[in-house]
Amino acid sequence: MDRRLTIQAELRAQQPDTETPETPQDNDSQQPDNAQDDQQGKTISGYAIVWNSPSKDLGGFTEVVTPQALDNVDLSDVLMLNNHDYTQVLASVKAGTLTLAPDEKGLAFTAQLPNTSFANDVYEEITSGNVDSCSFGFEVNDGGDTWSKDDQGNVTRTINQVKSLFDVSVVAVPAYDDTNVQVDTRSYEKFINKEKEDDSMTKQTIIDPNKQSETKTELRSFEDYIRSHGEVRDGLTTTGAAAVIPEELITPVFQLKQSKYNLAQYATVKQVSNGSGKYPIATSQQTAVLATKAELATIGDINANMFTDVPFNVQTRAGKIALSNEVVEDSEVDIVGEVKNQMQQLVDNTDNSQILALLTGKTGSNDNFTHTTATGIDDLKKVFNVTLDPALDKMWLVNQSAFNYLDTLKDSEGRYLLQPDVTAPSGFAILGAPVAVISNSLLADNSDGTFPVICGDLSQAIAVFRRNQTTAQWDQFDQYSQGLSVIVRNDYEIISKDAAVVISLGTAGK
Repeated sequence: MDRRLTIQAELRAQQPDTETPETPQDNDSQQPDNAQDDQQGKTISGYAIVWNSPSKDLGGFTEVVTPQALDNVDLSDVLMLNNHDYTQVLASVKAGTLTLAPDEKGLAFTAQLPNTSFANDVYEEITSGNVDSCSFGFEVNDGGDTWSKDDQGNVTRTINQVKSLFDVSVVAVPAYDDTNVQVDTRSYEKFINKEKEDDSMTKQTIIDPNKQSETKTELRSFEDYIRSHGEVRDGLTTTGAAAVIPEELITPVFQLKQSKYNLAQYATVKQVSNGSGKYPIATSQQTAVLATKAELATIGDINANMFTDVPFNVQTRAGKIALSNEVVEDSEVDIVGEVKNQMQQLVDNTDNSQILALLTGKTGSNDNFTHTTATGIDDLKKVFNVTLDPALDKMWLVNQSAFNYLDTLKDSEGRYLLQPDVTAPSGFAILGAPVAVISNSLLADNSDGTFPVICGDLSQAIAVFRRNQTTAQWDQFDQYSQGLSVIVRNDYEIISKDAAVVISLGTAGK
């Protein structure tokens, strides 16, 4: 919250109507009532804000408030304070003791003071002329201020729209402390630096037409860096980023469009406190029944395995990248934040690759899950209805090619196999089960030309054990750069091989 002094506050105290000394008193008991009446007549008024009135120097700039700055601002909860002290409330709009009224001069106020010691002191200070200034606490809307500089180099900040007005205050010390102007000083420096950049840009050629081939090479280099999330390049320097962040030019970092998904959301995810061990996971495929019991007989044990002990052994996976401080400093774009986001995508990619490797049998064993083939809807129905247990919460996981193939299939009555389902990740369902589509680059077509389809309950098929995830950032002083790293300690294991089926969809060779 910013606070500003209003020097031309026209702060004044209205004398209460009191009885003259000659007025006879009926008895002494009337004096307290008269004192109460006197206090209720103690009113102060003035201007909390004066439009277009320059402030004092706030550290290289002055400030003015426009008459439109309070348009649409809610003034129903504003307080009048003594020196911005919320323990010394003098009046309140909500209580009806404070009136705020914008006029052609500024924000006028009238306050009925309470019968308190500090309020009486404030009233006496104003009456004597010792206190004649006001202040107001406020917050500016995003984009609610503008900056300008005249021919003499004087910088002015104009407040066009206030977001919130918190309080108006009677103040005794006409000064601005560092806390009050800290935010505006940063904003001022940003304005000054922007002016320098604008002056430089008028003298610069952004892209030299004679260096188009070099520019394209640099652009591809940066694209490779973004696409590979730091795997292709050991570090990002001004040379690789010049096409996107040229010298003296600020441009936003572009993000290549790509699907955002993490297959771990469908699996069973467990947080573990040790690096290895066994984790009991409840299974939904129960076949045991309760036995009959004779009267007063001992209850028998349940002959069922309610939990599956899944062994885990957490592995550490990590990656790092270096960013030159030239890139970080020469741009207002949050390059470090962008790279951190890309590193989080690396974590998602790791989850996806490990989960798919277990599902498709690319972990050294081809018998992780049942593999079968399908050419049409009848084959898919057999897997869905017969091969997989009805108790499973089944879904379909397909790549783009398989989804396109399924999108053309019809049943015997000419109805398309894919049916709209707003709850499904893809917006479609097959046989009432949701369909999730992932990229061909993540789940590639089979080598024989068929398309991969996974059907089943991934929460009963795959377990993801998470130990911890750490991100680190450090300065590399010898290279004038910053290092960033991400370290994850996870393990990926199969819970039940009967919970999913891997289908090769289509005809081999086509």
